[in-house]
Amino acid sequence: MMLATCHNLEFGPTDFAACGCSFNSLSNQFVSKSYKRKVIRGYCGGGGGGGGGRRLVCCRRDGNVAKCGVFSPEAPETLFDADASGLSSVLSEKKESTSLFEAVSDDLLTLNKNLQSIVGAENPVLMSAAEQIFSAGGKRMRPALVFLVSRATLELTGLVELTREHRRLAEIIEMIHTASLIHDDVLDESDMRRGKETVHQLYGTRVAVLAGDFMFAQSSWYLANLENLEVIKLISQVIKDFASGEIKQASSLFDCDVKLDEYLIKSYYKTASLIAASTKGAAIFSAVDNDISEQMYQYGKNLGLSFQVVDDILDFTQSAEQLGKPAGSDLAKGNLTAPVIFALEKQAKLREIIETEFCETGSLNEAIELVMNSDGIERARNLAKQKADVAIQCLQCLPPSSFRLALEGMVKFNLERID
Repeated sequence: MMLATCHNLEFGPTDFAACGCSFNSLSNQFVSKSYKRKVIRGYCGGGGGGGGGRRLVCCRRDGNVAKCGVFSPEAPETLFDADASGLSSVLSEKKESTSLFEAVSDDLLTLNKNLQSIVGAENPVLMSAAEQIFSAGGKRMRPALVFLVSRATLELTGLVELTREHRRLAEIIEMIHTASLIHDDVLDESDMRRGKETVHQLYGTRVAVLAGDFMFAQSSWYLANLENLEVIKLISQVIKDFASGEIKQASSLFDCDVKLDEYLIKSYYKTASLIAASTKGAAIFSAVDNDISEQMYQYGKNLGLSFQVVDDILDFTQSAEQLGKPAGSDLAKGNLTAPVIFALEKQAKLREIIETEFCETGSLNEAIELVMNSDGIERARNLAKQKADVAIQCLQCLPPSSFRLALEGMVKFNLERID
């Protein structure tokens, strides 16, 4: 481990020879303060000597004594089996989800060809950043939902083929989603996404932020050119929701009093809002009645909420290799999700640990065990299933077709990830 000096940012320089990092010398650092508990937290990269991955560094002042702890945010192997089945599990999941999109495979091929030119080939740096995340193995779930809803609703209005607006909407949705991922990785200090280095890791934070901004702006320009005020307002609200979700999350880190309703609102802002806008926007361009487009909105909203809850469950139940990021990483950052919120109702010890912000060695792993040994995971499963049931019910307004079956399949496949 690299030896260095760790400075207590609240109380002035204090030497911690055993810390093994320096807040001042690291370019890839993140530092936050909790004045209430006098806690300094930072993420730092491993130094020389083959130390490897990132470590969470905590410095806390108790009276006249300062303490510093360094630990990995990854869950222990005893809790999460990290075996060779991880990669095959990921590949299997991608194959199964891709088969659901078979009905719109040609539409997705066209979308993939168009995405790079839409981003704007005139700027090589931004284009390279966009290519990095476009090629990172995403399933294109959101544009696939646009195509599936579009084709499922065409029969209701007598249209034969997708319109230019349908296709442009799918491209806009994927651009907005990609821009949000780039910004999320910057905010979360994430080095990897879907097994590949993130844009800010490769090109730096400045380029990553500009790349995300550029894609938001470019998507807004294409959105305006659709000249449909209802869709413009719908998608514009999504971009606002992204920011609201990040602010809500940042303002509630390590808050053990966060309510389930608050978690669901944040999950809507960060995940479900875009999916709901995708499905409703597609129905609007099919010129269906308002009640049908509202049902498609509710389908997307509830699918999105169920999808987020499932992801939050997997953050505890899958290995780091399967997730493509450290297991328990949300909890390590203080983002309390459904399994934790439920577990806190019966685990008083869990509250005590979280409120120390994991500054004691082994405290994160202890917190993960408490969540796993509570009924938090099971209650979160039930929540995901409740939202999924609502989503399925919203599809009953559509005529039977392979496209409707695929929309139902998306809901069921999401739940199968936690079965």
